[in-house]
Amino acid sequence: MQTFTIRSYGRTELALLYSPHISPDAAWRKLRRWIARYPGLTEQLSSLGYDGSTRSFTSHQVRAIVDALGEP
Repeated sequence: MQTFTIRSYGRTELALLYSPHISPDAAWRKLRRWIARYPGLTEQLSSLGYDGSTRSFTSHQVRAIVDALGEP
């Protein structure tokens, strides 16, 4: 098992780490739902510069996601 590294990730790249056995589009939709359902995570990502249309996450945004959802 590899250690997860906090760094910038494409949104689909990160989604596939959480859901590797489904299609890239389905993985992204699932991660987007998880982010929306986790209390305060959408707001935290927004405060870190994520606007929903960005195609990648910065390392700070990835840290926020991992802190909320756990490592993939």
